Amino acid sequence: MVQEYLEHMGISARELARRCGRSAKLITEIILGKAPIEPETALQLERVLQLDASIWLGLEAQYQLHLAREAENKEMAKHEAWAKAFPVHALHARDWLNAKSGGADLVREILRFFGVANIQAYNARLNELLAVDCRTSPTYLSHIESLAAWLRVGELKAADIEAADYDRDAFIKALKAIRPLTTAPIEEAIPKIQKYCASAGVIFVLEQSLGKNAASGISRWLSPRRALIQQSGRYLRDDHFWFTFFHECAHLLLHSRKIVFIDLNKGRGSATLEQEREANDWAADFLIPAAKLRKFLRRFEETEEEVEEFAEEVGVAPGILVGQLQHRKVIGFHQMNHLRQKFDWVDGDE
Repeated sequence: MVQEYLEHMGISARELARRCGRSAKLITEIILGKAPIEPETALQLERVLQLDASIWLGLEAQYQLHLAREAENKEMAKHEAWAKAFPVHALHARDWLNAKSGGADLVREILRFFGVANIQAYNARLNELLAVDCRTSPTYLSHIESLAAWLRVGELKAADIEAADYDRDAFIKALKAIRPLTTAPIEEAIPKIQKYCASAGVIFVLEQSLGKNAASGISRWLSPRRALIQQSGRYLRDDHFWFTFFHECAHLLLHSRKIVFIDLNKGRGSATLEQEREANDWAADFLIPAAKLRKFLRRFEETEEEVEEFAEEVGVAPGILVGQLQHRKVIGFHQMNHLRQKFDWVDGDE
């Protein structure tokens, strides 16, 4: 543009330099794109070429941004393999990525999804998302990108859900109101779970697994006043869903707020064996009081009628009792499975 003005005015770069009181070398380098237009130079060009200084600085800013984008594109393209390790197809299908793309664009989309500027910042964000130590299981570390993406979706969904400040007593009260929902259709139970939990400062998110994510549920603190329980709906069976839910609730009630508790479909997650045992015991007892279960087992003759009657007596779905009996090896894993309710995916995701 400077060159065009010179041609229009019929003067040389050396003459422009003389009129601006600058060196001919500087003006030549500006014309060749080798030197930037600084604010002082822009003011001088404003007076000599009669074009506002803000326009010169705007053009310079656009050009510098263009150069930065070009350099960034080259650098990001080197990390395409890193980006492709994430469940890109699933994220795009659920509208978490703006477009199907590759190369630098895909890397940029993944970084945008995680809300970070570069891969170094992503690695720091990953540590924050997991908040786990060397006890973590290689089962999910081997598919860390799928797990990280799933956790991020839960975090993003949680940000759009209103909730009261966390109150432990209110949360226990909410769980008592939620327990009878085990007998309700899951599509009716989910919104009520979310409502009761939010009233006590706990966000509940049900999000189908992404990629090779092996987590069935997680519990974590988003802030000192807000907690998150996120489930993947693995197996879509009532006993697994409800036990996972109350297991995650137990982590929030019993254990440190500094840890993200990641529970796997198979194998131990991020909790210690003692923490897992405590959460399991609390969930099992909350669903079916241990004293009542022991009394039932003393007279149990392994009939379906007994299971259905006792489940009704304690106010839970029969499938939950079947799940506990199978886990305790009172009955075989092949027995009474028709009493375990099968769910459809409630939010319509494939």
